[in-house]
Amino acid sequence: MKLRSTETFWPLKHAMEVSYPSLSSDLETEILIIGGGITGALIAYKLLNEGKKVVMADRRDICNGSTAASTALLQYEIDVSLHELIKVRGLECAIDSYRNGKKAIFDLRAIVDTIKSDCQFEFKKSIYFCSLKKDLPFLRTEFKCRKDSGFDVSWLEKWDLEKLGLNALAAIESKTAAVMDPYQFAQDLIRYCKKKGMQVFDRTNITAIQNQKGKLIAHTEAKYNIVADHVVHCSGYESTETLTEKVVDLKSTYVIASESLPDLPKYFKTAIFWDTSSPYLYFRATKDNRIIMGGGDEEFKDPKKRDKLLPKKEQFLLNKFQRKFPKIDFKIDYSWAGTFGETKDGLPYFGKPNPNKNEHYVLGFGGNGITFSVIGMNSILHSIEDKKHPDLEYYKFHR
Repeated sequence: MKLRSTETFWPLKHAMEVSYPSLSSDLETEILIIGGGITGALIAYKLLNEGKKVVMADRRDICNGSTAASTALLQYEIDVSLHELIKVRGLECAIDSYRNGKKAIFDLRAIVDTIKSDCQFEFKKSIYFCSLKKDLPFLRTEFKCRKDSGFDVSWLEKWDLEKLGLNALAAIESKTAAVMDPYQFAQDLIRYCKKKGMQVFDRTNITAIQNQKGKLIAHTEAKYNIVADHVVHCSGYESTETLTEKVVDLKSTYVIASESLPDLPKYFKTAIFWDTSSPYLYFRATKDNRIIMGGGDEEFKDPKKRDKLLPKKEQFLLNKFQRKFPKIDFKIDYSWAGTFGETKDGLPYFGKPNPNKNEHYVLGFGGNGITFSVIGMNSILHSIEDKKHPDLEYYKFHR
C-alpha cells in the first residue's frame, strides 16, 4: 500500500541522515518488530529497556511511511469527543483513554529528553473551536463533560478568539498539547535503539509469517527468514493486509505547509488549532515559523485517485485557512496526501487478535497515532508475557 504521495516536508528537511541495510541472511531473534516508523521505534525502546533481543524490519526506508506524513499534533483529545465516547465505551474506558492520552504527552517528552532528540518538541495549548451555530450545543456539552471529569479546560468566546486572530464562534482551550518533528524523533529513537543492540533492516519486505513448533518464521521477499519467539506488528494501516477482522476504515487526508513567515503572530506559535467540522481541520506552527494545515479527508480508494485530488485539496485547504485566519498570508511551500484510518470508537487496537499465536499488534489508528503508540508501550510486555493489563482489555480486538 502506498501510504503517502509527493515529497513530504520532514524527509526533505533531513535529507536521509541515516540509512540501514536490507536483510541479506537468515537470522533468529527473540522479538521481531515489523514497521520502522514512530510506533515501531517506541515499542523497540520499551522492549530493549526490558532486556529483550529485538530485530526491526521495514519494507521501505526507515521512517518513510506514515511517520513522514504525520503532522504530529500531540493531543489527549481523541477523534471521538469525550461525551460521545462515554456513550460508546462507558465512563471508565472513555475517561481513562483521555487521561492515558494526557500522560502519553509527558511520557513522550521524557523519552525525548532521555535520548536527547533534536525533534523540536514544544508544549502548546489546544484550541478546539466551532464556526457554526449548530455546533455550539455539541461544544458546550463536551466542555462540561471534560470539566466534570477533571480536565483542565477553559471556555473561549468569540471575542477571545478574535484576540488569537481566529474567526470562530467559541472554543475549548486545553492546557496540555504539544508538537514535534516526528521524522527526526523516530530517526533519533531508532538510532538510540540500534546503539542498545537492536538490528535494523530496511527495504526488507516480509511476505508471510509461518507458525512452526512454537516459533514464528517471517519469510522475506528476498527469500531470507527471520525466526522469532514473538512478532509485533507496528506497520499501521498496512497491518490491515494481515488482519482477518476489519478494524479500521481507511481515509485519505491532505496537508499543506506554508513558506516560513518571519512575522508569524505569537498567538499562532503558542497553540494548536482544530475544529468541530467533519472531517475536521487542524493547524499548527513549526519551529521555523511555517504553518502546517491538514484536512479535507476522503474515503480511501487507491493511491492514484487520492493523489489526483491533491491540487484541488490544496486550494480547498488554503481557502479554509484564509477564512479562519484572515490576517495571516499563507503561501503554500509543500503539500502532500497521506492515508490514515478511523476506528468505530476512535480508539487504538493493542494485543493479539489470535490468542494462540504470538503475533501482537500496536495500531494507533486515527488522529492520535503518536500518543496511542506511547500508550501502547505500557502493555506490550504484558501482551508478550500473556498477562492482564487494562489497556489490553480497553483496546482489544473483537471488541
